[in-house]
Amino acid sequence: MPTLILVRHGRSTANTAGLLAGWTPGVALDERGAAQAAALPERLKDLPLAHIVTSPLQRCRETLAPLVAARPDVAVSTEERIGECDYGDWSGRKLAELTDEPLMQVVQQHPTAAAFPGGESMRQMQHRAAEAVREWNARVEREHGGDAVYLMCSHGDIIKSLVADALGLHLDLFQRISVEPCSITAIRYTRLRPFLVRLGDTGDFASLAPREEPTEPDAPVGGGAGAP
Repeated sequence: MPTLILVRHGRSTANTAGLLAGWTPGVALDERGAAQAAALPERLKDLPLAHIVTSPLQRCRETLAPLVAARPDVAVSTEERIGECDYGDWSGRKLAELTDEPLMQVVQQHPTAAAFPGGESMRQMQHRAAEAVREWNARVEREHGGDAVYLMCSHGDIIKSLVADALGLHLDLFQRISVEPCSITAIRYTRLRPFLVRLGDTGDFASLAPREEPTEPDAPVGGGAGAP
């Protein structure tokens, strides 16, 4: 079965503003995010991509634009099911304001019980994304063979949930996974089990250096802004 390359979108204006973007329209890459996107073709130059799949949201499409321009022969498809989690009434709000919401502790500690007001549950999010991957695996294998490599550009919580699914990790533990903006995660699927072969690879180690401000003890909902 194929190998899936998961790319989180580059850093966005919502990331730097500390907003939970969700499906809010008009969220673009910031200057650093654009630079991350521009570097993507070189980072992936050795991979013969069979297909490129993107979340419909602007920040993902902008992240892929340089890669698509560099690979005009590779088909590109949009997949709604790998779009960001629908945070409902939380969408567009400051993350700092959401910290004291009772639901936030559930999101952190028991995400299988978390459902966003006016939006979807985290279980629904993982299910739709995992179903999309399984269908795309079958399609890519059918059209390009079992050794094919294809790429999906998606969002932090979506990618973390797909990693948890691949590892057989309960969704309640998925907040232990971290994927920074424009990081690359790779999952090789086989008939019996998936193998996680890369996780959150950005190509540098800046995010591991000590920061002037203490690191937040909880996982950043939506994925966080990455290294400063």
